[in-house]
Amino acid sequence: MADIEIKAQPGAPVIPDPIKAGLARGWKVTDCSTLQQDQALEADVVIVGSGAGGGVTAEILTLAGLDVLILEEGPLKSSSDFKMREAQAYPTLYQEGAARKTRDKNINILQGRTVGGTTVVNWTSSFRTPDDTLGYWQATFGLSDYSKEALAPWFEMMEQRLHVAKWEVPPNENNSLLAKGAEKLGIPTETIRRNVNGCWNLGYCGMGCPTNAKQSMLVTTIPSALDHGARLLHHARAWQLVFKGDKVDHLTVHAMAADGLAPTGKTITVRARHYVLAGGAINNPGLLLRSKAPDPHGLVGRRTFLHPTIASAAVFEQKVEGYAGAPQSVYSDHFLHRDAVDGPVGYKLEVPPQHPVLMSTTLQGYGESHADLMRQFPHVHTMLALLRDGFNHDSAGGAVGLNDYGLPVLDYPITPAVWDGVRRALLTMAEMQFAAGAKTVLPVHEQAKQYTSWEQAKAAINALPMQDHLMRVVSAHVMGGCGMASDPAKGVTDGNGRYYGVANLSVHDGSLFPTSIGANPQLSIYGITARLASRLAESLGKPAPKLNAV
Repeated sequence: MADIEIKAQPGAPVIPDPIKAGLARGWKVTDCSTLQQDQALEADVVIVGSGAGGGVTAEILTLAGLDVLILEEGPLKSSSDFKMREAQAYPTLYQEGAARKTRDKNINILQGRTVGGTTVVNWTSSFRTPDDTLGYWQATFGLSDYSKEALAPWFEMMEQRLHVAKWEVPPNENNSLLAKGAEKLGIPTETIRRNVNGCWNLGYCGMGCPTNAKQSMLVTTIPSALDHGARLLHHARAWQLVFKGDKVDHLTVHAMAADGLAPTGKTITVRARHYVLAGGAINNPGLLLRSKAPDPHGLVGRRTFLHPTIASAAVFEQKVEGYAGAPQSVYSDHFLHRDAVDGPVGYKLEVPPQHPVLMSTTLQGYGESHADLMRQFPHVHTMLALLRDGFNHDSAGGAVGLNDYGLPVLDYPITPAVWDGVRRALLTMAEMQFAAGAKTVLPVHEQAKQYTSWEQAKAAINALPMQDHLMRVVSAHVMGGCGMASDPAKGVTDGNGRYYGVANLSVHDGSLFPTSIGANPQLSIYGITARLASRLAESLGKPAPKLNAV
């Protein structure tokens, strides 16, 4: 199949491939799939993972004058490789070929695995950590330094650095229908801020940005760090931290084959003054568990949180064409901030981009009914509800363990409190879609059918059994597992991201979050990590730099 020809809109800048240009300038980059012998390396700081947390940390520490080594399990890809094809993107850029699931296969989990991590394939939605989430962290986990006021300068710095701004382009029809239905019902909506610069409004963000407009770590912090002397190893799986006393002595790294499926047998031994884990909220606990890291309270991998996400599909008379235009530009938090301690689980409303593979594999059914719905693909609208887990004592998230091969896997039981939120969210979405003019609405549940009126849908949804493998649940946001707390009996790390009981080990990504946050997490990771990395630089004897937009 021929690649899609990418044509610039009038006035849109053509941005050259910064990865190709950097490699030509002599960046210190090693593709570990090509190693012919074992290696031994040293650095001031080694960073495991190159996504939102790893990328920000790498730039700050390198600009501070530290010798930084970045490890990434996935490949190094760039805009020259991004062809707007699902069949190419999912196997190459995602964890487990975009097929990562919980242990019981009940929840699909989308996470990136490439240089730049999930920032390369996310949908650019940028939210600060909600105020009530921060308040809960302060009250419950003793994180007194995590106030709105304390974090504001760090969010401001990263918003400038990564061009986070309100999206002023009119929303595509998929987003417009969310706004229309909400308005009819008196539900407030807002415009999503996005981290883009010169966006062409293509709608293929989840397959890697072919124009370099998305300000992911791939085109911002990682190139900056490499330009200032950092080193990058890709196809490099961090396998085991080896401890000596209260410190990490060295890290054992397995070189991975070019297809990313298995180790080549070559090993890299890395020694550093300090080690930073930024591999994500499933992989970080996996590495710590494999390494038998100190864990006196049995908290590593515990309280790992998703935003359990459910969907409602609807067919409209007009074309929706949800694959074209900014994937997410309208949202509603009207139902989010209702989950006081032990109160109902709240949910955020958004829409996803709609591409045929992603849609067909998420929708329930098979055979002629499934084929009939896919024939109406241009007319289908989809709405998402992201449930905020972790604020109710009956919603304690999941736990990361290891499978027989030593690889991490997440157990995530869905509790009655979450199922209650699922049903309420399905009702909300169906009512909004009918209010927006839907001909039929199909809750994405194995026993649901296409309903032709709100009254019919309401009765059916109230009767649907809420149980595993019937309700389709997905998530692109994984948090926790190395949660912060002021008391080591309540958390794996302290408020500075330092691992309790190990003097030279930190965590710098969303696995620090003690709960889910109720918002797309990338900006929360950027801002919080910027503060942590700056403090780490100072603790290692270097002045922290201030990042500027580029």
